[in-house]
Amino acid sequence: MDWFSLFMDGLCLGGQGVMHISFAGRLTRKKQKLWHFAAYILLLAALQLIPAKFDVGGVVSVAVGVLELYAVSRFWMGNQRSVSWLASVLAFYVSQLSFGIINSVEAAFFPHFIGSPLLYLLLIVAQVFFFGLCICCYHAVLKLLTWTEDSQPPYIGLLLFPGLFFFAAELYILHTAYSFFAPIISLEEVGKHSTLLLLQVMGLAALLCTLYAYRQLCQGFQARAELQSLTQAAHEQKVYIAEAQARYEQTKSFRHDIKNHLSVLDGLLRSGKLEEGREYLKKLEAVSEALSFPYQTGNPVVDILLGEKLGLAKEIAAEVSLILPKPCGIDDFDLCVLFANALDNAITACRANDGAKAIRISGKQQGDFYMLTFENTCSSEPLPPAGTGLSNIKAVAEKYHGAMLIEKNGRQYYLSVLLNISALQ
Repeated sequence: MDWFSLFMDGLCLGGQGVMHISFAGRLTRKKQKLWHFAAYILLLAALQLIPAKFDVGGVVSVAVGVLELYAVSRFWMGNQRSVSWLASVLAFYVSQLSFGIINSVEAAFFPHFIGSPLLYLLLIVAQVFFFGLCICCYHAVLKLLTWTEDSQPPYIGLLLFPGLFFFAAELYILHTAYSFFAPIISLEEVGKHSTLLLLQVMGLAALLCTLYAYRQLCQGFQARAELQSLTQAAHEQKVYIAEAQARYEQTKSFRHDIKNHLSVLDGLLRSGKLEEGREYLKKLEAVSEALSFPYQTGNPVVDILLGEKLGLAKEIAAEVSLILPKPCGIDDFDLCVLFANALDNAITACRANDGAKAIRISGKQQGDFYMLTFENTCSSEPLPPAGTGLSNIKAVAEKYHGAMLIEKNGRQYYLSVLLNISALQ
């Protein structure tokens, strides 16, 4: 092997190593460390000794390379198995595809320059185009298929099967059509390589279409789940509002009749019927308690919601020190969204905690802003990914020109919601 070939092989090896690690890391937004690149490139270099030392085909060495990249993604970057397999297969497929496309061009036109010094320049230009094509293909794949570990799309492992199919097809093309480089090429051979070039471009287009269809499918799943959640939440909130209105009408009716009840009680006491008076008073107390709320916030919808949610979680100590401003321009539906989701998350977190279980809800007006704070005990585990509930709370906060803040300190979880009420009063 001459020095030029050694230089080109080293350049190709190092470039592929950097691109493979960068792609695998960016696919799941995992940070890549310098030693990841160095160790993987050394593994790829050692991989080049397999065909010569053990007399095996290039397909075996590529398979071992996929396993090496899988190990890097799985154990060094901490990705899941399905993610690591998919990242490894796609990384090698894109590099092999780019290599095959450049090979098609080289096989069709480069034999005319054999023996000419211009051939070396053309090979360097071809290598640059190889890297450029790889980067463009990786960018296209990442644009269609980037996620985070906390928001991994469903059924990601299914993409492994079409990925393996495209990968196997490309390997077959490379190791059958380009295993021998003819110094003299005919018009028929040019047509053959042009056809192979077209097939490989179509293979890339098919892969990108598959990834696009998968992304649209995931978005459909997410939209359907959010719609179901919102539909259920809307139904519950309508029930709360209807119940609050009914309770308000009952309380209004009781207040209207209270003078008559007091007159009857006064008559019983004046006539000396003390026992009858006590019994009548007990009945009035029972009616009053039935109409009263365990928590008084100044808003009947929130009062009923707090009473129902916290009443079903009797094992949790609850403290509510909250008086909503009057008049309050915040829509009852939005209040239900905010309090229902915050309480559901707090109750779930408390029940997952082995120790004390407590929820504290407070509110405070600060100038033109009103701050709601939900504090609850939780387990020592890291914060779970934000779900639909927190997204709904954030949407309400932004609707009223406010913000949402989440904080975790040991076994205490804090959710703060700031609402701008300057234009609501």
